[in-house]
Formats: sequence, C-alpha cells, structure tokens
Amino acid sequence: MSFEVSDEVLGIFIPILVYWIYVGVLHFVESKFPEFKIQAVKESEDKNLVSQPTVIAGVLLQQFGQATIAALMFWLTSQTTKGHAVATLMTMLRAGVQFFFAMLVLDTWQYFMHRCMHENKVLYKYIHSRHHRLVAPYAYGALYNHPIEGLLVDTMSGAVSFLASGMSPRMSIFFFSLATVKAVDDHCGMWIPWHPFHLVFRNNSHYHTVHHSLHGTKHNYSQPFFVFWDRIFGTYYVPRGDDEEEKNI
Repeated sequence: MSFEVSDEVLGIFIPILVYWIYVGVLHFVESKFPEFKIQAVKESEDKNLVSQPTVIAGVLLQQFGQATIAALMFWLTSQTTKGHAVATLMTMLRAGVQFFFAMLVLDTWQYFMHRCMHENKVLYKYIHSRHHRLVAPYAYGALYNHPIEGLLVDTMSGAVSFLASGMSPRMSIFFFSLATVKAVDDHCGMWIPWHPFHLVFRNNSHYHTVHHSLHGTKHNYSQPFFVFWDRIFGTYYVPRGDDEEEKNI
C-alpha cells in the first residue's frame, strides 16, 4: 500500500515548515556569530514595542490564514492543473518564465500595497504600524502583521502571482518556499558574509533593515526580490557608511 501526498498539500505546508526551519538556522548563526548583527539593529533592539511570544502568535495566525487561502486557491484551480507534464526543454523554459514572471507580480503587488500602507495615515495607524513595532527586525518576525495586512499584502500577492503566472502546484512549492526564505532573511537583522542572497539580490537584509529604522520608513518599500519600483518612484534609499554591509549594497 503506497502513500502519496499531493502537490497541493505540499504547496500548503512546505513553505510553513521552511519558514521555521530557516528561522532556526538563522537563530543558530546569530548565536554563534554575533558580529554578523547589523549595527543599526544592535542599537535599536530595546526600541521594539512588542514581545517575542506575541510575535510568534501573530505569525502562526497569519500562516493559518495563508494555508486556508492556499487550500481554496488549489481547490479552485484543480481542474486545470491535473497531470504532470514531461520534463522537456520547452516545459523547463516555460516553467522558468512562469517563475520569473511570478516574482515580478509578487514584487509589484507588494510594493504598491506596502507603500499604500505607509502613505495612508489610517492604514498605517491601525494596520501596518503593527509590523513596525519591530524597529529592530528579527527572523521569525517576518510575518508579524495585522491580519488584514497579512491577507491583503502577503497572502493575496502570493495568490495573484500563482494565478497570473499559471504555474503548477508543484512549482508553487519551490516559488513560495523561496519567497518565504527571502522574507525571513530580509528581516533577520544580520549581514552574513558571502550569503548568496546578498550577492544576487540588492533587496536584502540591510536594505530592509533601513526601512524598519526610524529614519527609513518612507523608503525601500520593495519586497521581497527586486528594487526597481523603489528606483522608478524615488523611494530607494541606502545610507552610505563604513559598515561592511553598507559597502556591499
């Protein structure tokens, strides 16, 4: 008797598992290499306005909401995604295009929604300010948001990316796992030498730490992959200094 788990089920739960595994890895790295901590984060840790247990509870609530929406999304699209295509050069090329397009869609949705959350005083005061209680961000606080923001910004951006790109549930496992790891890494408050994300993406932990700082909340809205929307609309900001993490931006 064989036991098979569907791609849809894996697509729901693997990104959640990846979130906490990568959080554990970063927590271990931070404990062993405290010198990797970004200086601005070290100086601001006492300014955080929320307890760690509250953050964990908020993240678990958001992940429950994401899992629910993902299950609904997979159910609605199940009739068009049955079967597995043979891995040919063309299907692999098509998958690569879909993956990259989904990255662009995700970034576009999150930039404009994130910026709206900052520029609308009501939305910021009653919704987005909850996330910015973490003046000094840390890894497992990546998904600490107001439930409305969790739905409109994080969950919906993923759903729209999935639907617009036409990717399969199997590909979504890798896409959402990458997006999850990237979000956690951006909030870790560390600059880890030779980290591949820092070499590939200009949108990285230092870039997002600037946004969480008291002087950077009106800049660096882009997340989680690229920075082109910030550059186009003049919200790109990376202070220059002597710290190693700033030299690498």
